Amino acid sequence: MSNVGSQEARVEVEEVERIDVDEVDTPNTTDVPSNEVEEENSMKRRTTKRKSQVWNDFAMIENDDGTRKAVCNHCSMKFAMKVGGPTSTLMRHQKTCVARQVSDKKQKVLAFDSVMFDGKGGGPSVYKYDKEKVREIIAKMIIVHEYSFRMVEHTLFNVLLRTLNPRFDSVSRVTIRNDCMKLFISEKKKLKEILRSVGKICLTTDLWTLNQTIGYMCLTVHFMDMDWKLQKRVISFCGLPPPHTGLAIADAILQCLIEWGIENKVCTVTMDNASANDVAIRNLKDNFSLKGNLYFGGRIFHVRCCAHILNLMVQDGLDEIRGIVENVRESVKYFKMSPARLHKFAEIVRQLQLPTSRRLVLDVPTRWNSTYKMLESALFFKEVFPRYAERDPNYRWLPSSDDWKKADEVCKFLEVFSEATLSFSGSKYPTSNLFLPEIWKIKQMLNEKSLDERDFMRDMTYKMREKIEKYWGECNLVIAIAAVMDPRYKMKLIEFCFPKIYSSIEAGRHITLVREALYALFYEYVNATSFADSAMTSSSANHDLVAVSGVSKSVAEFDEWATTIDSIEPIKSDLDVYLEEGRLINKGNTVLSLMRLNGGKQTH
Repeated sequence: MSNVGSQEARVEVEEVERIDVDEVDTPNTTDVPSNEVEEENSMKRRTTKRKSQVWNDFAMIENDDGTRKAVCNHCSMKFAMKVGGPTSTLMRHQKTCVARQVSDKKQKVLAFDSVMFDGKGGGPSVYKYDKEKVREIIAKMIIVHEYSFRMVEHTLFNVLLRTLNPRFDSVSRVTIRNDCMKLFISEKKKLKEILRSVGKICLTTDLWTLNQTIGYMCLTVHFMDMDWKLQKRVISFCGLPPPHTGLAIADAILQCLIEWGIENKVCTVTMDNASANDVAIRNLKDNFSLKGNLYFGGRIFHVRCCAHILNLMVQDGLDEIRGIVENVRESVKYFKMSPARLHKFAEIVRQLQLPTSRRLVLDVPTRWNSTYKMLESALFFKEVFPRYAERDPNYRWLPSSDDWKKADEVCKFLEVFSEATLSFSGSKYPTSNLFLPEIWKIKQMLNEKSLDERDFMRDMTYKMREKIEKYWGECNLVIAIAAVMDPRYKMKLIEFCFPKIYSSIEAGRHITLVREALYALFYEYVNATSFADSAMTSSSANHDLVAVSGVSKSVAEFDEWATTIDSIEPIKSDLDVYLEEGRLINKGNTVLSLMRLNGGKQTH
């Protein structure tokens, strides 16, 4: 037998001998009652310390029937055990227990990092089970995928995690809810630190009411990080009790800004065109103006949602051709109300050998882009409609050939608005620099269609022109300045577009207005930056003054004479240099990716 086996055998013998001695050695029964003797002996047996190293990984438990079992502290496996019995079975399990090997700090298990949210990961690492990390990931999973808190109490969910790691401890829905709140508070602190380092932010807010008359408001901040990447974060999603007046909306926004400590950093606020929002903007401007925090004098403070303006514009135009759209809508609704009708419609599609991958689309009347998709899909199947009418006498909404022609013209007309809406609705890149080209295209088309010979096109165009003149009749400084700051456009786009959408006198006036506003905004930025850097430059400026005081009188006299005859060119600002340089070649990049370019400048 090896030395290790001999030592273990001696330990077992010593334990058995010690237990036997304890059982035989009883106190004087004349002094102590028998029941007390038994209790004392039992306590001695329980308090006897086991010297075998195997008991570092096992615990002894007693069942209800009085039998005893040894339980592994790592994997919870149970073994039958008698007092003073051999421990060889326990020793064999100790050597092969996987859970013990994982938990042993001296045992390094090679594992691979799990794939994170961005798809990265998978590199080798040293595995160490972290209970807190597992709970954090479960909390993130519930938040991201919007699972119920009760999910952590599902039986198979716990079976899955215990199969992956036997050391997993189950948690209740109350515990995981608290973990989610802790995670929210932690992420909120991180976002506050990020916003503290941001100079200016832009806000977008929206308000809507559910069927239960419960109002909600969402507030989102947009800012640029140090890597010239556009960032957006939802900082508030809260209930707004009625009445939803402009003052109530303004108070809710201010309360949120103060909570996040960004009330002095707001540059613009984007809202839709409800009258209550106009009142809210006036209250916010007054509040910021009193504190001296109104950026650029409030000239670009209120930004109206361009996608919402387009929606209002097209809805007004579609109201003028309601009869054309209504027949198509009722036809599609009739087909979709019955599987049998759809099956008959699909049979005709196959007979005409049309692609079966296309489907009819029923619109949502309040969303004009869905109406455009409905007309587009119906035009694709227009040959099916009359053939279906021959097979179903109850179908009464068959569009006439003239209706199809008008629907085709309307669909081509709405395609321009659909492209503009897609351009306006980008969320991962700046879109304000893209507004002007799309608005110019829309205004030019409306001017052309207003002279159309067909009455339905003139009526539709007239309504749209009224709406576009209401919101974009005057020059919008935010849209114009954003276009100029795109190195692919600069002032050239202003000089090209304005004469096409304004009269010659108005175009010249608006171009001058944009240029003046651009320089005023630039110098306000320069002054704010120079004020922040004044403390840093004061020491170097004092040093320069000392150096100048040491100049001899003869050199000073020469400098005075030279200044009278030298022709010194005025120093150009960075804005002057930017506007005079050529435009960058348009290669489909976003404006931020162009600004991040560090190489040579490619110009026309």
